Amino acid sequence: MLFHFSEEDSIKIFVPKEKQNRPDFPAVVWAIDEENEFTYYFPRNCPRIVCRRDEATADQHLQLFFNNTIADIIVTVESDWYTRISKQTIFRYCFDDECFELFDKTAGYYISRQVVKPKLVDTYGNLLERLIQKGVELRFTTNLYPLREAILASDFKGFGIHRFNNAKRL
Repeated sequence: MLFHFSEEDSIKIFVPKEKQNRPDFPAVVWAIDEENEFTYYFPRNCPRIVCRRDEATADQHLQLFFNNTIADIIVTVESDWYTRISKQTIFRYCFDDECFELFDKTAGYYISRQVVKPKLVDTYGNLLERLIQKGVELRFTTNLYPLREAILASDFKGFGIHRFNNAKRL
């Protein structure tokens, strides 16, 4: 089973679309696997940075990004988004995975070049609680730029940066 998250509750079919920030990429329907779905437990435009620890994470990266925690996953969000996250309801559209192909194993992204009909729709509220239940350490900061710059200046590979165009400017 694969999933697509939306703030809209009544999507009947998913038609392949081009990504606005990647006009060179073909029109597709995006989906995510269950292991990585927590990265979408946020309002759509919420900027966030996901850091993941695994057995290959270098000691220097453990010191930089995982110091003083035993969490394997940390999601950092700007503080201004706290209220919106706590009040947000999102909808998880469930798909059969046979018409999808793996796009990015690390992020759990799948794509389909076909129109896709959801099998069912789940309503997700209490997003902060859902993140906690998934074992995610949620951090709030006044600005994401310092963390982003530290990650990009390193050779750390276990991260994802989502909707950063909505982050506050320094």
